[in-house]
Amino acid sequence: MSASQRMNAGETIDSVKLFNDLCYDLSSLQDLACRGAWRSILDKVAQARSRSLLSKPHEHLVYLSYNAIALTKLRRFSEAVAELDLVEKGLDNIYRYETYPHHYPNCHGSMAPFVLRWLHAELPARLGKRQETLDRFYMLLEFIKEKLSNNLADEARQVWRKRECLVINSIISHHLSYKEFGVCLELMKDLVNRELSPVARAVLMSKLGYVQMQFGDLEGAKGTFGVIEEIVREMKGEIEIEMANLVNRNKALVFMVEKDYASAVREYQTCIDRDGEDVVAINNKALCLMYMRDLSDSIKVMENALERIPTIALNETFVVNLCSMYELAYVNHSDIKKTLGTWIARVAPDDFDTSCTRI
Repeated sequence: MSASQRMNAGETIDSVKLFNDLCYDLSSLQDLACRGAWRSILDKVAQARSRSLLSKPHEHLVYLSYNAIALTKLRRFSEAVAELDLVEKGLDNIYRYETYPHHYPNCHGSMAPFVLRWLHAELPARLGKRQETLDRFYMLLEFIKEKLSNNLADEARQVWRKRECLVINSIISHHLSYKEFGVCLELMKDLVNRELSPVARAVLMSKLGYVQMQFGDLEGAKGTFGVIEEIVREMKGEIEIEMANLVNRNKALVFMVEKDYASAVREYQTCIDRDGEDVVAINNKALCLMYMRDLSDSIKVMENALERIPTIALNETFVVNLCSMYELAYVNHSDIKKTLGTWIARVAPDDFDTSCTRI
C-alpha cells in the first residue's frame, strides 16, 4: 500500500518520512523554503545533482522546481528562465508517468509540478516582457479549463479549481499594476459568481472593493464591503477573528480615502486588539498616525511590531514606510536606518530586498 493510501486509511505517519518517500530528502527542502533559506536550497540542489542522488525522473523535476523558485526569490530571473528551459518542451510529453513504466507502473499523466507552469508564465514579466507573461497566463488558464472539462474525481477537481483561482489572481495582479481596472473588475466578478466558500468569497470581494476604490467608485466599494459584512455575520468558528478583522480593515480603508484618519485609526486598533499579529492593520494604523502628523507614535507602532513579531512584520513595504517616517522625523535618519539595516541583515530571509532601507 502506498504512503498516500496509508494516510487515507487513517494511519499515523511521520511527515518527514512521508515527504522523503515521495522524493529524496524532500523534507529538508521544505524546511529550508519555510525558513527562507533560498541560498541553502541552491547549494542542496547542486550537491544532489553532482552526487547523482536523484534516481527517478520526478525527483529531478522536484529539485528543479525548488531551484527555480529559489532563483526567482533571489531575483536571479535569467538563471531561473534558463533552469526552466531545460524541461519546458518536455512537460507534456517526456515527463509523463507512462514514459517510465519501470519507475511508475500503472501510473498515467504528467508528473510536472504545477509551479513550473506558473513560473514559466510569470518569469518573462520579471525580465520586462509583460505581454508575454499575460499571454502565457491566459494560455495556462485555458489549459486548466480543459482539465476541468474532463471527468475528474472531486478531490482532483478541487485542486484544479484552486489552480484556476491562482492563475486568475495572477492575471488580475498584472492588469492592476498597469491600472487596467476594467479587465480586473470583469475577472473578479466572474470569480465571485462561482461556487466559493464563504471565506474565499469574502476575501475576493474585498479585493473587488479595493479595485472599485482605485477605479474611483467609492459608493460601489461601500456596497461591496456591506455584502462582506453580511457574509461574515453568518460565519462562526475559528475563522471568525480573521474575517472580523477583514470587515474592520475595509471600514478603515473607506475612512482613509475620506481622509478621516482618526476613525481609521480606531478601526485598525480594533483589529490589533483582536489579533496582535495583524500586520496590515499595524502598518496602516502607523500610516494614519503619520498623516495626522503624529510621527512619534507612528514610529513607535512600527518599531514595536518589529520587536514583537519580527518574522511576521519584516517585509519590504513595512520597512519602506518605517524608513520614510525616520526621514521625516530625524535629522540623523541615515544612522538610524543603518542600525535598522544591520538588524535586518541578521534576521531577514535570503530574499529580503535590503535596498528598501534606502541607505
